[in-house]
Amino acid sequence: MKLTTRALPVVLCSLLAVAAAGQNGTTSGTGLSPERLARIGAVMNEHVAKGRIAGAIGLIARRGKVSYFETYGFQDKEAAIPMREDTIFRMYSMTKPITGAAVLMLYEEGKFFLTDPVSKYLPEFANMKVTVVENDAENGKVIRTVPAQRQITILDLLRHTSGIDYRGPQDSDGKLIYEKLGTNNTDQTIAEMVKKIAQAPLVHQPGTMWEYGLSMDVLARLVEVVSGKTYDKFLEERIFKPLAMVDTGYNVPPEKASRFARLYAPDGEAIKPSTSPAQSSYLKPAVNFGGGSQLVSTARDYLRFCQMLLNGGELDGVRILSRKSVELMSADHLGDMPRGTDLMGPGYGFGLTVAVSRGVGRTGATGSAGEYFWGGAAGTRFWIDPKEQMIGIFMIQILPHTNLTYGTQFRQLAYQAISD
Repeated sequence: MKLTTRALPVVLCSLLAVAAAGQNGTTSGTGLSPERLARIGAVMNEHVAKGRIAGAIGLIARRGKVSYFETYGFQDKEAAIPMREDTIFRMYSMTKPITGAAVLMLYEEGKFFLTDPVSKYLPEFANMKVTVVENDAENGKVIRTVPAQRQITILDLLRHTSGIDYRGPQDSDGKLIYEKLGTNNTDQTIAEMVKKIAQAPLVHQPGTMWEYGLSMDVLARLVEVVSGKTYDKFLEERIFKPLAMVDTGYNVPPEKASRFARLYAPDGEAIKPSTSPAQSSYLKPAVNFGGGSQLVSTARDYLRFCQMLLNGGELDGVRILSRKSVELMSADHLGDMPRGTDLMGPGYGFGLTVAVSRGVGRTGATGSAGEYFWGGAAGTRFWIDPKEQMIGIFMIQILPHTNLTYGTQFRQLAYQAISD
């Protein structure tokens, strides 16, 4: 049964009976072993029982069918609210691939070239400086700025080679400039935020190093300027509504608040309720429609987005991107470029907002060359494997997510269930 917009709730409910194996000993038509899939729940429920996590969701789709969709533990442990299939999660950096799709949609319409300087559309980036930190024998550490050797391109922003990171540069006194400017304040519009980003120097020359940061938020503003719509409206009209992503957006409305997962923080080997403002800030209307970390969503909704990408840009007769744009998005654009902070792991390159596997001989992990993925700061994760026609989605809420074991284990256990 194919995933369809109208039938999705019925399909997913019916497919929860995936333990019923087909004649070949696999879940119907997916080539996944029910017995091996059962290993996932055993591992995750042990984590819950030992207090390492409050709860999580695991979802696997293969060949256009949901083959595994299970909840573990609690959405809110203290209130004894079980995890639900439709629990809403803070997606953090799993917002970024959606921004990548939004930018490529406008690229397909001929609105710009990826090689265009972003200053063509956001003139505040026209004359950027770059911070240089030097160690002087007489004066110690010296911080100065030099002119950027070239403009930041849209491609730089998509692949995180713009020179814009999260921490930001230091001034001549060693103070963080982003903190002084209030760059990361989410009580401002994305237009205000991006103007502040442009006031600070870059941390490296454009196009010379991969450095994770606020590039996606600059792209959200680019989409606003080019499309003439606020970024939240663009996403709602062009991606969320067409894909029937009914629970994805920038805040959790009152009628859905009972489905919003509690946020936890590490506490030694265990967890405790988080005191971060993110515990409740998503329950208020959003002001900052950023492209990097602000969306909330569900496992079902994010599956719709991933299935569209795996299908070559189309789902249920609705085309979001061309097949060639998805290929462009999921190709390695880094090569041997240095990395300031390597979040991908060994054997992975980086495409346009996603990490890309260069092959199992280089990653040292089960998977396929060309598989692409990304995750969020609270432990959410997805991957898409075109070779295996496979999607994995793992949802959890621990911030900061310093232990990467859970999502990595889920992925490993998903791949070992392939039995065809």
